Amino acid sequence: MNGICTLANDTVCDQLIALLNSIEVILDSNTPVCIYPFDDKTQQIKTAIANRPNVFIYEDTASIQRWDEFMQAAAPERLNRKKFRLYGAHRRFCAFDGPFAKFIYMDADTLLMDSLDRIFQQLDSSDFVVYDFQFRDRTKVYNIQSPKLLEVFPQNRIDSEIFCSGFYGSKQGLFDGNTREWLVTKLRSGDAEILYAGAGEQPLLNYMVMKTGISSYNFAWSLPESEKTGCSVTSQHFAECDHILYDKGNQLTYIHYIGVPPDLIRRVCAGENIEFPYRDLFLHYRYFHEPEKRPIFQEPSKSYTEIVRSNLLQRILRKLRIDS
Repeated sequence: MNGICTLANDTVCDQLIALLNSIEVILDSNTPVCIYPFDDKTQQIKTAIANRPNVFIYEDTASIQRWDEFMQAAAPERLNRKKFRLYGAHRRFCAFDGPFAKFIYMDADTLLMDSLDRIFQQLDSSDFVVYDFQFRDRTKVYNIQSPKLLEVFPQNRIDSEIFCSGFYGSKQGLFDGNTREWLVTKLRSGDAEILYAGAGEQPLLNYMVMKTGISSYNFAWSLPESEKTGCSVTSQHFAECDHILYDKGNQLTYIHYIGVPPDLIRRVCAGENIEFPYRDLFLHYRYFHEPEKRPIFQEPSKSYTEIVRSNLLQRILRKLRIDS
């Protein structure tokens, strides 16, 4: 069985509902969707999916524990809740245990915009499939100042194989116990220094895929320029038609609301008039089954970038107080 999986807790419940609705609209209401629990705060999610028989929360505690232990061994600093907001993001790795033979992982802050057939078809010849332009910014994956980086991976692989961990297709069973132990050994022997220090699981997943040498494919690297589309809300030139986004006439596969914090989404859904890219599109899918609950904004709008900058400043000041 093939399916879609995501990672969530109650903090991203509004985004999860929007994602599930987009999957239902673009595909159908029978597509199996597995939710990996970011932590134990899932009561709102359980309520939200109660009437969705195709959607379920992953409950294989042995699998979750295995990947928790792997993360603890491979990159323990990333499990620090005070330092990393994404300390539980590695639990998306449970997809390599199951329940789908082939799966497509989508972050909770994405919306599906098109069929996933070609992603699944590409998995017939590749073990790992992505569609993003993260390879243009290596600094969010690897420590490019590390002299060891080019000892671990040649420059051509660094330039072409880096990906974003918010959307990818892969297969069950790629990282078994022996492979995980080998990866941990390599990281502890010095490879850990090449990982970018400022993120959750994304640098580690890139390392896992590249170090093991499994076959990977990136549509954003391989498609002709005339067919490629973007995927991030930071690209604000997409055109919307019938609640689908297009990039220069080409239909997006998905849109990733990267950089729009979940607490801001909650505030918008509670009625606060905060503008962010493609907000109406998000609200359409969030309230697809309950349009009467869609917020009606009364106050003047505020820019999400100003709020994000303010929140960042507050975090920096808080960290300075903690460290001093």
